[in-house]
Amino acid sequence: MTTTVYARVESPLGELLLVGEVPAADGPDTAEDVRLRSLSVPGQKGGAAVQDGWRHAPEAFTDVARQLEAYFAGRSKRFDVPLAAGVGTEFQRRVWAVLESIPYGSTVSYGEVAAQVGASGAGVRAVGTAIGRNPLLVVRPCHRVIGADGALRGYAGGLERKKLLLGLEGVAG
Repeated sequence: MTTTVYARVESPLGELLLVGEVPAADGPDTAEDVRLRSLSVPGQKGGAAVQDGWRHAPEAFTDVARQLEAYFAGRSKRFDVPLAAGVGTEFQRRVWAVLESIPYGSTVSYGEVAAQVGASGAGVRAVGTAIGRNPLLVVRPCHRVIGADGALRGYAGGLERKKLLLGLEGVAG
């Protein structure tokens, strides 16, 4: 049995809502216990919203918050965050695994992601949908996926945030 916990963290993107799962226990949650389920921004399409029964537990997210701060300050290029299991469909998880492999400061096209998951051609639209349902903005870098023509396309957090993240990573957008 797990308990859903959440915290809010300030960032250059605005207030981030972190949602995680911890094993149900009587003691206080620690950063070692939490498995990140969602990281969303205000107004995000499909973003998380605090639900009844969720527990505010900022102490459970100290490590995630520290890693986010280091990323936004340019001191870190990757995240090492335990993730909640069983989130998304099998196809979405394959697409999200490709996102996690895109190096900091690099971009790939939707078509390139589709080819990597064996869904080229008409499958590019399904890949775009899967990317749009990524529940872990920033941590799982869907902002690094752009149009084949180099244009910034679709980002659940808004194109201005996508541009900011790519700029932070030294990618002209």
